[in-house]
Amino acid sequence: MLGIESSCDETSAAVVTNDDGALRVLSCVTTGQDALHEEYRGVVPEIASRAHLENILPVIRRALRDAKTLPIELSGVAAGHRPGLIGSLLVGTSAAKAFAWGLSLPFVGVDHVVAHLTAALLDRPPIEWPAVGLVVSGGHTSLFIMRSPLDLDLVGATLDDAAGEAFDKAAAILDLGYPGGALVDAAAESGNARSIDLPVARLPGLDFSFSGVKTALSRVARESVWSGRRNDLAAAFRRAVVAQIIRNLSAAIDEHNARSCLMGGGVAANRLLRDDAARVCAARGCELRVAEPRWCTDNAAMIGACGALRIAVGDRDGWELAPQPLSAIARGERGPRRLGA
Repeated sequence: MLGIESSCDETSAAVVTNDDGALRVLSCVTTGQDALHEEYRGVVPEIASRAHLENILPVIRRALRDAKTLPIELSGVAAGHRPGLIGSLLVGTSAAKAFAWGLSLPFVGVDHVVAHLTAALLDRPPIEWPAVGLVVSGGHTSLFIMRSPLDLDLVGATLDDAAGEAFDKAAAILDLGYPGGALVDAAAESGNARSIDLPVARLPGLDFSFSGVKTALSRVARESVWSGRRNDLAAAFRRAVVAQIIRNLSAAIDEHNARSCLMGGGVAANRLLRDDAARVCAARGCELRVAEPRWCTDNAAMIGACGALRIAVGDRDGWELAPQPLSAIARGERGPRRLGA
């Protein structure tokens, strides 16, 4: 399966195989754009889409070459078609459709949010179901109950900032640089997380909110007593964000008697979150599968894997499938959903 990812500022292509649910990555090539967006401290959509146009074909060619796979050996093509920047998505979905059409291959679209959960299954044995799925990324903080990789219910979502967005804003407040998530994480490692208590939102149910802790950090950082103590503030901020995520994750595992837990997205690379998730899952006899760091950021391997699973159950999408800026699965709609719906 050829997978193509272009939802934001990474252009990626991968070749993935599906052996009765065992997903193996033969190649994955990703080109990032951090240098293009650094001065703006955020992704500029027009710049991103133009960079995708330049990168898409070289990335696909290299992925096929690295996998030692000829185009005629493919069984299908998958593209991340939602959610994301509409111009960026258009580049990847158009390339995928053209490739599939030219070779008479089936084409499927993949929900980028759900693909982050599939990333935790790459190059690993199958897990026991049901599972709790946690996506923590720059655009989403979503909690699912999963009966399979394609059959899931949304049970919790952020009401404002996503966790990754909150970390980026915290990095800007603390003048740590861009992109912010890894920089806050690194600074927090040498800081005192208990030097100050930042607020942890307590919402009914399993929803999240990170705007309050971000505002509190902004206010505290302006106080002269905290001058030069960026690492302490980074550590306190990380502690508050992770505490809320872990509280809801623990509640979801208990409530649904989950046998496994899948965690993916850029923030899944956060060291404190990985450690605390391992602790609470071990205490409950729940197997934790966190995406490897290379699969936490946006990549085409997870898109190809999701696509391969859809192809295996007979799914196909038509050429009319359009890119969508929002996820139908992770935008606050509750109830059973199936990938492809």
